[in-house]
Amino acid sequence: MKRLIVTTIFLIIATVLVTVLYFKNLSPPGVRTGQVMHAIPDNAVAVFEFTNEKGFYEIFAGNKLLSAFAGHDKLSELDTLRKLLIASPQLSQFFSGQNIFISIHPTHTDDVDLLVTTSASKNFSAAMFNNLTGVAKNSLQIAPMQIAASQGYNIFVKPLNKHFYIIKTGDNIFSGSFSKDLVDHSAIYQQDKGQNGFVPLPEQQNANSLANLYINYNQLNPLFDQLFINKTTDLFKSFRMLPAYAALNLNYKSDALMFNGFTTKQNNATSYLNIYSTQQPVENHLKDIFPATTAYSISFAVSDPKKFEADLSQWHDKAGVSKEKNELLAKVKSEAGLFIKPEFEKLLGNEFAIVTTRYFEKFAIISVKDGSRLFPLMMNISNMVTDKVGQFNYEKLPFFLLGDAFSVFRKPYFMIIDNYLILATSVSELESYNDTYFNRKFIGKTDQYTQFDNLLAERSNVAYFINFKNMQPVLKRDLKKPFYDAFENNSPGWKDYYSAAFQLTASDKNFYTNFCMRLNAPDTSSLKK
Repeated sequence: MKRLIVTTIFLIIATVLVTVLYFKNLSPPGVRTGQVMHAIPDNAVAVFEFTNEKGFYEIFAGNKLLSAFAGHDKLSELDTLRKLLIASPQLSQFFSGQNIFISIHPTHTDDVDLLVTTSASKNFSAAMFNNLTGVAKNSLQIAPMQIAASQGYNIFVKPLNKHFYIIKTGDNIFSGSFSKDLVDHSAIYQQDKGQNGFVPLPEQQNANSLANLYINYNQLNPLFDQLFINKTTDLFKSFRMLPAYAALNLNYKSDALMFNGFTTKQNNATSYLNIYSTQQPVENHLKDIFPATTAYSISFAVSDPKKFEADLSQWHDKAGVSKEKNELLAKVKSEAGLFIKPEFEKLLGNEFAIVTTRYFEKFAIISVKDGSRLFPLMMNISNMVTDKVGQFNYEKLPFFLLGDAFSVFRKPYFMIIDNYLILATSVSELESYNDTYFNRKFIGKTDQYTQFDNLLAERSNVAYFINFKNMQPVLKRDLKKPFYDAFENNSPGWKDYYSAAFQLTASDKNFYTNFCMRLNAPDTSSLKK
């Protein structure tokens, strides 16, 4: 009996030792993703993570993908720092293989600040910054400094003629930026206990990924306030109102940035997009009839329109607008003799979208089950301008019938084409879309769009699309001048991309997420002989 007990204890100890060694090998001591991410201030809009390895830099060398996305100047500055500091002969052994995080932070200036955060192996001492030799010694002037309670360094980078500030935040974790204000903020930042911030991807998934992208939807509004003159822009509005975080893997393609992963909603917070997380994924077809002049669009798809309307009513309750809705619907019943909401629900299809064109036209395109049955209902609540076009007699009906994204159409004009209800803010816009539809002037008919669309998921519940060429007039009107100048003049820059798309697909009451940006296809016409 004693021998059995001793043998059992021995086996338990051996199992524990093997398990510890196994997981220790899975997660090398130098790579401490969670600890490093917790050092990044929570006002970061996005964090780009990659491993400091030669192979990563070789993959993107000479490729426009990252330089067009981040800006050639910023990327060149970061690369100069990398070569002089963590890739220097004296320091490379301590930073090789470590995860590097570049986070984007909104500011009150006409620039977006970047923070670089990483860790060094346990044998590294910050004093080694003072022992650089060779090219680094001649290119860097390093002065120790105290920032809050943290040890820091003020590094003057001669080739850039700029100061770069570094702090040690504990346990050999370092953060640095060209912005002294951002480094000061990092020095005093402490994450609130229990706060659901950026969550690193599982270790195995992280190990198999070339790079990762983390997105904090909560910080999109501060970023947009910094970038845009127009504080009420509907650009990305629904996403900006979604309290959530995304953790996405990079899938490398030579001409496209493609990320996929999950968006996790925060603490059951009320959001219009939450309604779509309880639906099933739906194959997207409405995009096939978007105008060729589409600058940006947001599309919605529901597998169960009846459940959508029930969930929308609950959302109205939580948003505190149920009384206003009931009063409006009662007014429609009294004046038009029509229970508009249940009648509309019976005819609602699976997809609806809002499209903005390069000419600032804005359409709602709503699929319905039978356009001929819907038309008399719309006539009853409208003042008919022509035989086919009318204007709603009541304000905010689209908001109460379809939700927050449609609040831009307060008292719209409407027309029905086949089984589509089209809303717009003017008769001329409806005439424009009518011409687009019957003359098949769709963006989906272009080769560039087809190539881009082939990269996207066929099914989703919420999808955002932007075409950068068509978007230029909108950005010229709405962006602050320094940011628009950067968009127009940076080469490579965002103009080198054809389009971007962000798709949310319902999955376990959260969203599987795809994010794609594709470069413009080469102009082969000049190559033809």
